[in-house]
Amino acid sequence: MSLPIYLIGARGCGKTTVGQALSQATGYAFCDTDHYLQLTTQRSVAQIVAEEGWEGFRARESESLQAVTAPATIIATGGGMVLAEANRRFMRENGQVIWLNASPDILAERLEMQPEAEQRPTLTGRPIVEEMHDVLRERAQLYRQAAHHEVDAMQSPDRVVEQILRSLSLARAS
Repeated sequence: MSLPIYLIGARGCGKTTVGQALSQATGYAFCDTDHYLQLTTQRSVAQIVAEEGWEGFRARESESLQAVTAPATIIATGGGMVLAEANRRFMRENGQVIWLNASPDILAERLEMQPEAEQRPTLTGRPIVEEMHDVLRERAQLYRQAAHHEVDAMQSPDRVVEQILRSLSLARAS
């Protein structure tokens, strides 16, 4: 049985883009927890947060993680998935967890190039560069704690996929 592969990291690190490319490279299915959540609730992330608050959104996010977990599946998680200890433990125990790590400046640049306000509501209302610095400062330890492997996400998606495949083959060999 092929374990699922969870992609974690901050908004803009490339979880969806890399996940789709990794899916093609491995033949695994691909699922995005935010997309799953939007399909099942028929609301955007921003709408869920506005109607239920962050706490309600986080509870739904945890449910979606468990709902999409399946063998031979690449799962792109929401940036805050690691905030709940139960989610970190669930991912570590049920698959391989890959942290797509990128600098806050690169993340902010990517988010500014593809603003999806409905998809990615601001966490603080502050400029995106400041927000990304704060988010990484708060979450880096949680990403590190959850991850089996850390990958440099500041390179092209193809290079990131190559690095993930190398990390996973080394993990299988040991």
